[in-house]
Amino acid sequence: MLIGDLAARTGVSPRSLRHCEAQHLLDPMRDSSGYRHYQEADVTRVLQIIAMMDGGMNTDTIWRFLDCARTLDEGIVLEMCPDLRAEVEAIGERLVADQQKLTATRQHLTTLTGTGR
Repeated sequence: MLIGDLAARTGVSPRSLRHCEAQHLLDPMRDSSGYRHYQEADVTRVLQIIAMMDGGMNTDTIWRFLDCARTLDEGIVLEMCPDLRAEVEAIGERLVADQQKLTATRQHLTTLTGTGR
């Protein structure tokens, strides 16, 4: 299937698919005209990449741990290993810190605007 077909099936833009290729997350075959050709397995791979991105992972982390992704009847899950577990915990800690910063910023904004009275 061509890049437009893969984009339509996964809901990911062709530009994002090319970015995934540049990050070595996808490796389409090329024909003599340079057109990318994707396999059926690439649909699953793109959906796994999306799931991992939605989980807060950057492309470097996804590249390192994409082989740990499993697509089951109930959805996409990660087969945990110690390195991946540490990465997931670090993402969780960053999210907590980000939430604390957002809460502090909102409180400061309320104080500045006098809307907390």
